[in-house]
Amino acid sequence: MQAAGDGLDRMGAEGTRLRKSVVMVGMMGSGKSAIGRALAARLRVPFVDSDAEIEAAANATIPEIFARDGEPFFRDREAEVLARLLSGPPRVISTGGGAFLSERNRAAIARAGVALWLDADLPLLWDRVRHKDTRPLLRTANPRATLAEIFEARVPIYALAEVRVKVERGYSIEDTTSRVITALTERPDILETQNA
Repeated sequence: MQAAGDGLDRMGAEGTRLRKSVVMVGMMGSGKSAIGRALAARLRVPFVDSDAEIEAAANATIPEIFARDGEPFFRDREAEVLARLLSGPPRVISTGGGAFLSERNRAAIARAGVALWLDADLPLLWDRVRHKDTRPLLRTANPRATLAEIFEARVPIYALAEVRVKVERGYSIEDTTSRVITALTERPDILETQNA
């Protein structure tokens, strides 16, 4: 018997049942955590942020881990945490912007869940991240140019995600979450509906 709230024992508020974990991927600032939390609440499944899990395990912030141990160390921990999260019951998982770049992470997601790309354009991303100092990759002389370089390099990889939802300027978290649910209901192997 499954425990209450694990995503397997009851229908979500939308009259749906999540059949496999949804892994939110995309650029920093695309809304993976905010939309992921809202999606999990509406589907009545757990939400987990892989970066928060890494920070808890390391007892350090992501910027501290980057500074102390370097990006390769961080990426190894990220892969371990993601694999652990995917081994549990269906849930919504938010990942850091670089997680989906790793072939091993993409393979793990494909085996046990589904990748959902929140596709936001560069001007919107810049508006969202430019006043934050929590992005280690943007600690450069020209963070706007750095963001553009990261964007150009990563978009072709994010495009490998099975599900894509466009993030629009002016859309609320709830608006975008509704778009995500609509996209997922087109995939009954991911999101089962009452009338399916």
